[in-house]
Amino acid sequence: MIPTIAELTGNIASAFGLLGAALGVGLIGLKAAEAVGRNPGASGKVLVQAIIGMALAEGLGILALFLAR
Repeated sequence: MIPTIAELTGNIASAFGLLGAALGVGLIGLKAAEAVGRNPGASGKVLVQAIIGMALAEGLGILALFLAR
């Protein structure tokens, strides 16, 4: 019974970590689109910053997936 509870707890922690990463990527994309809408001339700089932020958020999600198990 104890291994089953530990496995369930690890799966829930992984799910929350991946949910946080998905929300982070979504918010970064939302704010990047908003920033480009306000200042189209800065789209290149905003795109680079957004891609770096999204990559870091996804990396944390992958870490949560593997470290919580």
